[in-house]
Amino acid sequence: MIKKYETRITEIGEEVELFADEQMMVIFNNTVPEELRSFAVIHEKAELLEGVEAGDVLEINGERFEILYVGNKVNDTLRDLGHCTISFTGEASANLPGTMCVEKTPLPELALGAEICILKA
Repeated sequence: MIKKYETRITEIGEEVELFADEQMMVIFNNTVPEELRSFAVIHEKAELLEGVEAGDVLEINGERFEILYVGNKVNDTLRDLGHCTISFTGEASANLPGTMCVEKTPLPELALGAEICILKA
């Protein structure tokens, strides 16, 4: 599989669990605004090599998730800020322009230094 995006987790905000309870994860690169830092999974700045599409695969800490839906703002915010919201509910909705929806599954185990990749299907 070809890597479209590859980075490593550098910080896990103290309020990440609040979003995890809703089966969601918010990611930002290390330029995250201070007011958003507490609920974000922060990673190294990385280049988005190719746009993310439904059918691609998200990999976090070795766990793979099929991407079902990519909101129309995801590629822009991922490219500019390393940011998107990831929903692990298995539900795709056009009402979520900044959200990437993956198959319904428990959230992955997070750890400092863990890799986040997006792979071309």
